[in-house]
Amino acid sequence: MKQSMLIGTLLTIPLLFGTAQAENLRGATTGPTSAKGYDHPNQYIHLQPTKLADNMEPVIVHKEQEKAAREKLQAFEKTNGKKPNIMFVLLDDVGWSDLGFNGGGMAFGNPTPNIDKFAHGGVIFTSAYSTPSCSPTRATIMTGQNPLHHGILRPPMYGEKGGLDGAVTVASVLKKLGYYTQGIGKWHIGENKSSQPQNVGFDDFYGFLSVSDMYTEWRDMYFNPEIVLSPARFKMKKKENFIKYNVHCTPKEGVKKTYLIDLDSIRNLDQDWATYGEKFIKKMAKSEKPWFLYYCTRGAHFDNYPNDKYAGKSPARTVYSDSIVELDDVFGRLTKALEESGQLENTIIILGSDNGPEQEIPPHGRTIFRGGKGSSWEGGVRVPTFVYWKGMIKPRKTDGLFDYADFFNTFIAIAGKPGAEVAKLVPEKRYIDGVDQSSFWLADNGQSCRYSRIYTLNQHFSAVRMDEFKYTFVYELQKDVFPSGFQGGFSGSIITDTGGTLMVNLYTNPKEDVSVGVRHLPLTIPLMAEKRRYEAVLKKYPPQLKIGF
Repeated sequence: MKQSMLIGTLLTIPLLFGTAQAENLRGATTGPTSAKGYDHPNQYIHLQPTKLADNMEPVIVHKEQEKAAREKLQAFEKTNGKKPNIMFVLLDDVGWSDLGFNGGGMAFGNPTPNIDKFAHGGVIFTSAYSTPSCSPTRATIMTGQNPLHHGILRPPMYGEKGGLDGAVTVASVLKKLGYYTQGIGKWHIGENKSSQPQNVGFDDFYGFLSVSDMYTEWRDMYFNPEIVLSPARFKMKKKENFIKYNVHCTPKEGVKKTYLIDLDSIRNLDQDWATYGEKFIKKMAKSEKPWFLYYCTRGAHFDNYPNDKYAGKSPARTVYSDSIVELDDVFGRLTKALEESGQLENTIIILGSDNGPEQEIPPHGRTIFRGGKGSSWEGGVRVPTFVYWKGMIKPRKTDGLFDYADFFNTFIAIAGKPGAEVAKLVPEKRYIDGVDQSSFWLADNGQSCRYSRIYTLNQHFSAVRMDEFKYTFVYELQKDVFPSGFQGGFSGSIITDTGGTLMVNLYTNPKEDVSVGVRHLPLTIPLMAEKRRYEAVLKKYPPQLKIGF
C-alpha cells in the first residue's frame, strides 16, 4: 500500500471509533441520508390511542376535526330545526371492483352512472370493511359489534333459530333520539319474533326476512332438480318453518304476509321495494321528525332473475351485471325522490355492500383483492363504500380505516350522542367494536378515528390491520379441499396455525401473496402487540355463539 493511502486510512479510524465519530442514525451503512421523508394521513402505528370507556375500542382523537364536525352539525340543526335524515343503501354480494367509482362499472360491462355521480360528490372509502358474509355484517351494522361479540357467525337458513334476539340496535337508539325508523328489503338477521325488525327498533319494515336464494333455489328445476323433481322432497321444503313471503311489519300489527315469493315475483322485488322507498321518502318530506332509512337490496345475491326490463340491459349481458344495472337505477330512483321532495340537502346518503363477491355460484362480483365472500382475505371483507351529504361533506377519496361496526357509533353521534356517550346507551357488559367516525366524514380532509381493524372469520379472530400492514394468523385456503370447480370462501379450509410472522403490505401487495413479516419486524411486533390487546378484550368480553358453523 502506498504511504499516502496508509496515512489516509489511519486518519479515518478515530472518526469511526473515537469521540469524533459522525452519527449515522438514519440512512444506510454507507452513510446518513439527507432525505426528510414524509408522514401520511391516517397512519397511526406510532401513536397511542385513547380509551373512551372500558367497553369501547380505543380511538385516535382529532380535537380540531371533532370541533369542526360538531360546529357543522350544530349549524345544520339550527338552520333546519332538526337533525339530518340518514339513508343507508346496502347492496348484496357486490365486490369492491364492481362499481364505477372504484374502477369497475362500464369497464366490467355494468355501468353505474347514478351511483358514481353521488360517490364522486362525497367521501369514497378505499379501505371500508364489512364482515365475511351477509348476516354477520347486518348484525354488525345494527349492533356496532363484530361477529365474535354479537354471535351471528353465519347466515341463519331455512327457519333456523337465532338472530338479534332483542339486542339494542342502531334503529332502537335512533328511535329514542327522535328518529322515525324505516327498513326496506332484505333483513336476514333472524326470523324468530325477538329478532324481527319491528321488535328491534323499526317503526315500519317492508321486505323479506331471509335471503334471495332461500325462496327460489328449491323451486328451480335447473338448479335443484333433485328437489323439484322429487314430490316428497319438494313437499318437505314447502312444509319447512320459514316465512316464504314478502312481509310488512309494524310494532302494532307484527308480521303481515303480502305475497308469496316465487320464480315470478322474485323478478320484481327490487322494483317493488324501490316504489315503497320512493313513497316513504315523499311521505316524510313534511315530517317534523328526521328519519333513518335502512334500505337493503335483493340484488345482486344469487340467484338473479332479471325482469324483462333489465334482461340483457348490461353490456355484459349476465344476470349478475343486469342486476347491478338495475340496482343503479333503484339508487337513482331513491335519490330522485329526495331531490323532488326537497330533502337532498337534509339527507346523509351511504352506499355499501354486505361483503365481498360471492365466488361459488357464477356469474358473480369482482374484486382486485385476494379472496371473496366467506373469507377474511381483503377480497372477502373490503367493500365499495361512500358517504354523501350535499354541501356538508367535501368530495374526496380516503384510505383511512372504516369498519361497518362504525356505522352504529357514527349514526348515533350524528343524532346527538358522540364519542363515549354511546356506551351509556347499551348494557354495561356489552362491548362496542365500532368507533365514532362523524368527524372523519364531516371535517374537510378529515382523518379516520380508527386505530386498527380487527378481522374475524367464522368463530376465529383472524387478523389485524394497522396503517398499510396486515398481520394474519388464521386464514382460509379456497382450493385446499376441492381443487376443481368454482372455489369460494365457504368451501375452503380454515388454517389456524401459521408460521407466526405472516404479514403483508397492502399497498405493495394487495393480493396478499408475499409475506414481509420477517423482513419488517419493527412493524410486525406492534401488530402482534395489537393482537394481544384484542385477545385481552375477548377474555374480558367473551365471544358469543348464536348462529355458528
